[in-house]
Amino acid sequence: MDLRLPAKNTFTGVFEFKKHEFEVAMTCEGCSGAVTRILNKLGDVKFEIDLPNKLVWIESDKDVDFLTETLKKCGKDVKYNGTK
Repeated sequence: MDLRLPAKNTFTGVFEFKKHEFEVAMTCEGCSGAVTRILNKLGDVKFEIDLPNKLVWIESDKDVDFLTETLKKCGKDVKYNGTK
């Protein structure tokens, strides 16, 4: 049994991924651009970036440790805040 499978919404029949919130020490648009480039390389994730609040939300079937390490590749401090 793969525990990484998303929950299936029984009403719509669509798989839904948890939305993970990360705090990333972004200070400018260059920083958020670096995060965007790194996450786009994953290909199978949805994400939002809130630069003023230094937050990144990611919807994916990847585990939290993988997502954290991926975000750290942009050279910024990363803190996992949980699911939303």
